[in-house]
Amino acid sequence: MRVVRVLGVLEPGGAQLSALQLSAALRRHGVETTVLAGDATPSGLALAARYGLTAEAFRLSEQVTPRSLQWTPEPVFADWLGPRLAPADLVHAHMVGAWWAAARAVPPQVPLAASEHNQMSWPGGDHTAQARAAARRVDMLFCHGPAVCAWAAGLGLGGRLREGRSAVQGLSARPWPGLPTPRLTFTGRFRADKAPDVLVEALALLDAPPPAYLVGDGPLRQALVQLIRARRLETVVRLPGWSYKPSRYVSGASVHVVPSREESWSQSAVVALGLGVPVIGTAVDGLVRTLGGGRGILVPPDDPHALAAALSRVLGGERPDPGPGRAYARQFTPSAAAAMYLSVYRHLLASRATPGHQQTAGTPAASSPPTADTLA
Repeated sequence: MRVVRVLGVLEPGGAQLSALQLSAALRRHGVETTVLAGDATPSGLALAARYGLTAEAFRLSEQVTPRSLQWTPEPVFADWLGPRLAPADLVHAHMVGAWWAAARAVPPQVPLAASEHNQMSWPGGDHTAQARAAARRVDMLFCHGPAVCAWAAGLGLGGRLREGRSAVQGLSARPWPGLPTPRLTFTGRFRADKAPDVLVEALALLDAPPPAYLVGDGPLRQALVQLIRARRLETVVRLPGWSYKPSRYVSGASVHVVPSREESWSQSAVVALGLGVPVIGTAVDGLVRTLGGGRGILVPPDDPHALAAALSRVLGGERPDPGPGRAYARQFTPSAAAAMYLSVYRHLLASRATPGHQQTAGTPAASSPPTADTLA
């Protein structure tokens, strides 16, 4: 099977990691994947290469802007995709700017799957009307998180909407040698939605904060460095930069923190749960489901005092039972995700091959594969 995977943005990030890990896992099932990106950074291309995937980008720059092709319908991008989608047996496009363009460019006989990984914040303007029109050509849309699933439900997809399953790695990771104990970890992009600044403010409220490893990079790095200095936490907070193996910082940590202002589904939280590390996260969107059922500890977003209080409790020994979190995380191994998507891909190919197959918008809900198990 030849799959063309189209990413609105290819940079180091959770959605991109999941898509690349899925592609690598599908390779073991004989699925050959070509990766195309709307906007890409050199580090994003390097990330794809680490998974044995050579990615081609429509636009390459050192930093992706808020008006990127993650969010923006761009006819010229669709034109660029056209000849590159022609060899595909199936196209899977991630992020609305990518699947909008793919819907215009994909050959009529080729199934189109789409994925939406984030809350629809629309930094460059709301394009829901364009998404609704493009959805008529989408054979299956996978949504990751309650808010984006609610948005997608209004696109008229009917039975062509189902919950996505991200792939995570590192559930058996061993810690890097020499890391201190106790320690606290955060892994992710340094962006406003991930709120590493709230974590720094919470650390400043603790009487004796443990060493804190904030693993990642992003546009807020310099502001974060300044905040760390202003709160006199230079000897507490470590910024090791982006890591291809963040789980090796998390493994054996005393607590892992996900202080996001927005979070559809957190790879970071799931990896920590899988490693048996206590997780404190904010009560926003998908984190409520991920950390619910006693798996983790929830605090209000944008509340350093509440986060500091929760940190004090966990560091003082009040920790959730790690068993439920480990069991939850096992649903998201690359092999488990690959098995689910491969089943859907085969169903879509068989449906398109059926004589008399109607246009996607008219395909009855009964032709859709069974709904995935609820990932909560």
